[in-house]
Amino acid sequence: MKKNPAAQQLGRLGGLVRGKQLTKAQLSEMGKKGGKARAKKLSTAERRRIAMLGVAARERKRKGKT
Repeated sequence: MKKNPAAQQLGRLGGLVRGKQLTKAQLSEMGKKGGKARAKKLSTAERRRIAMLGVAARERKRKGKT
C-alpha cells in the first residue's frame, strides 16, 4: 500500500511549524523522551555497541582538532 505523497508533505510541514514554535528546552525534552523510548527497544548489547560508536566518534573528532 503506497502512502499519499500530498499527505506526507502536509505532515512534514506541520512538524516544521510545530518545531519552530517550541522553545529549545521543549525540543530537548522531546528528544530525550524519544531517545529513551527508542533505547527501550534495544538489547543491552546493542545499546553498548551504539555507545561505543559514539565514544569512537568523539575521539576521532578530538584527535582531528589538536
